[in-house]
Amino acid sequence: MIAIAHFIAATCYVGAAAIAALPFARRVRAPVAGVVIALLLGVAAHGTGLALLVQRSGAASLTGLGPALSFSGLVLAASLVVVEMFAREVSLALIAAPLAALVTIAGNLIGLHPFLEAQGARSVWLTMHIVLSFIGIAAYATAAAAGAMYLVATRELKSAKFGAVFRFFPPLATLDMVNHVSSIVGFISLTLGLALAGAYSVAYHAMVLQQLIWGVGAWIGISALALGRVLRGWQAKRAAIMSAVTFASVLALYIVFRMASLNRGQFL
Repeated sequence: MIAIAHFIAATCYVGAAAIAALPFARRVRAPVAGVVIALLLGVAAHGTGLALLVQRSGAASLTGLGPALSFSGLVLAASLVVVEMFAREVSLALIAAPLAALVTIAGNLIGLHPFLEAQGARSVWLTMHIVLSFIGIAAYATAAAAGAMYLVATRELKSAKFGAVFRFFPPLATLDMVNHVSSIVGFISLTLGLALAGAYSVAYHAMVLQQLIWGVGAWIGISALALGRVLRGWQAKRAAIMSAVTFASVLALYIVFRMASLNRGQFL
């Protein structure tokens, strides 16, 4: 049942991306309702699958690599629903929905098995860290996607090429707003998640150097973006470049650490 729920979720996410791509094929209005419905169906199936996993494996069920990837897909899809409903645009679904499907499928193929057997308050503590951290990373990814789209749309505008990209992408002001809000949400969530991780490491003498370096690196990236926008008044283009470049660097660092890690069943 858990595997079936993940398959349904991934199918819905891919379907949402396909619906979002319709305006590229023909001149139609942005199918916001269709994309949101497909995403909501996927999130519902995905949440059901993870709830069954928690029921089977306990509160620490998100500690393994497979469950962590699956949960990241769920958080990304749920974040996408909020953004699409708020912005009334579907272009972000072209990037984020297939990514949510990819990590969901990857988590299911790797195996939904917890890495740790923590119980009681310790498992709840660890789960809260994981949830907050992935919300922060999902918001960071949303900010980066909006920033990348802003740069593409700006280039199209300057070159006077008013093709499908220009017609289909949200207004520059909307992309800038999504980048701004997502960076702040990511900063708050990742700060809380990192604080819980630090307290957990001290309390239980459990620390992995790669996790520490990657977590702090991601926090520095999102902090620079959020504080730059709020305190330094960074304009849209600078924030777009910063979000896209720093998130790509964080993702590359994770891939390097993941390839070098001996803990194959752990997220990092």
